[in-house]
Amino acid sequence: MTRAAEQRWRRRTPDDSNLPAADASLERRLGRIDLTAMGVGTIVGAGIFVITGVAAAEKAGPAIVLSFGLAGLVCVLVALCYSELAAMVPVSGSAYTYTYATLGEGPAFLVGWNLLLEFVIAGAAVAIGWSGTTVSALDSMFGITLPHAITAGPGEGGVVNLPAVLIIAAVVVVLVGEVTLTARITKALVAVTIGVLVLVIAVGAPHIDPGNWVPFAPFGWSGIIGGAAIAFFAFLGFDVVAASAEEARNPKRDVPFAIIGTVLIATLLYALVSAVLTGVVPFPTLNNGAPIATAFGALNIGWIGNVIIVASVIALTKGLLLIVYAQVRLSFAMCRDGLLPRRLAATGKRSTPVRLTLVLGVCCAAIAGLLPIDIVVELVNIGALSAFAVVCVGVLVLRKLEPNRERPFRTPLVPLVPILALIGCALMAFTLDALTWVRFAVWVAVGIAVYFGYGRKHSTFAASEARVPARPAS
Repeated sequence: MTRAAEQRWRRRTPDDSNLPAADASLERRLGRIDLTAMGVGTIVGAGIFVITGVAAAEKAGPAIVLSFGLAGLVCVLVALCYSELAAMVPVSGSAYTYTYATLGEGPAFLVGWNLLLEFVIAGAAVAIGWSGTTVSALDSMFGITLPHAITAGPGEGGVVNLPAVLIIAAVVVVLVGEVTLTARITKALVAVTIGVLVLVIAVGAPHIDPGNWVPFAPFGWSGIIGGAAIAFFAFLGFDVVAASAEEARNPKRDVPFAIIGTVLIATLLYALVSAVLTGVVPFPTLNNGAPIATAFGALNIGWIGNVIIVASVIALTKGLLLIVYAQVRLSFAMCRDGLLPRRLAATGKRSTPVRLTLVLGVCCAAIAGLLPIDIVVELVNIGALSAFAVVCVGVLVLRKLEPNRERPFRTPLVPLVPILALIGCALMAFTLDALTWVRFAVWVAVGIAVYFGYGRKHSTFAASEARVPARPAS
């Protein structure tokens, strides 16, 4: 493709994408372990304490182990595609930046727009979950009962969900500091969470009754696929690793390692925990928000209940920290490119986008403090699936456009791997409710309006076009 054609298409090549503005750049301070911890910390979060029970009880039964394996396989395929583009374009923005380098500005904006929806709503939902878990822990462990008026939004009979607002404020304080502070806190919280999960597996395994695994797949293959659709959403956090690429010390080597390592570690942990839970108690009893506590409550091991409650709070805390981190880095890339207000991308003395962190923190806190999060959370899932699918297409497109470009990491078996990843994403998306698709279509329509009303006129491409004199008519 010629340079002129790229300008008309508004496609930014990988070379162009690797040149962030000098006044809005991030420092490379994260190593391989930091990146892997951030990915694992996002995926192996509150979901493992909640989603395993619901998926087993309503979808797959004991075959939820296969559901997690299937979801993990699809995520590995997507992760291989992510890794090729992340190594070529090691800057902030993840799927948004990769789409800019493959499909052009318009599709890139929509991918970023959808991911922004995913991160903001997911952050609010996790903050609400943190509030509920913490309020319950205070009541059960210390006898402290907080008033309903300050622990629920107006839609739930309260005034404001104050704990949700406060935890977001605490996360914002951490994130406006140097990124190494975020990495250190994340590694500590990840270590605690994984330690508790290993404890769950070790304590629960001797109590497994194989009779609870019969029938193994009570809902058949459709149930296994449906369970995989729910399980798949527990893996969405590996995008955080890609979002951290501009702050990685050796992104071409470490980002692919961390992306793939994150998915493999999460798949193993989810499969082992779900096998223990469905083996300890009959799977229908797990249909609640605390399946691990339910399973171990049946074993009368009282002390582990408090351990699980504390671990749940820790898991939610680190999950929220990394979700807000990822949404800031995504928005930072879009602002720096002029598709959203560029002034928000300015970095302070600590090389962090303070303004953007504060703005997004306020938005997230407002949603968490005032609104109940119910079916709209499904928009998180469809937004992520659409972004994953576009990344897979981007690998195929860039292989066609620039087959000879250096690729520090190459997705194996192209085009087979990207095509299988696309099929997997489609299978997951088709299980979503029709109303979710309608709401997603409305959000995309709003995004198109924002792009043509603001983004296209203010982007860096618009600025470069304005500086180029028009060619006289022939």
